[in-house]
Amino acid sequence: VQLQASGGGLVQAGGSLRLSCTVGGRTAVRDTVAWFRRAPGKEREFVAAIIWSGHSTDYADSVKDRFTISRDNGKLSVDLQMNSLKPEDTAIYFCAAKRALYTSTRSSDYVNWGQGTLVTVSS
Repeated sequence: VQLQASGGGLVQAGGSLRLSCTVGGRTAVRDTVAWFRRAPGKEREFVAAIIWSGHSTDYADSVKDRFTISRDNGKLSVDLQMNSLKPEDTAIYFCAAKRALYTSTRSSDYVNWGQGTLVTVSS
């Protein structure tokens, strides 16, 4: 499966951005897709995940109530709507997928990864 992330950019604190991860190469109905991020000087961390077929979602505590993950069957994409952005959200954001119907916060559980997209939040 191929993953293509897009939508990053520069935004002021309090603003919004929408990231998109296009999933290609196979039918995604049996996949779980997640977003991770890696801030400068920090380890990669889990952001959010969604089970493609069941709509079940999971979020990191740091982004709950600000970020929303969703999937678009028509575009075969998983989007991450990010609102009320903070400077600490600055990071490279990656989408990842695994062929199993459960969410996981561990990056090692995900087999397929897209290239990152940079999000910069200025104060």
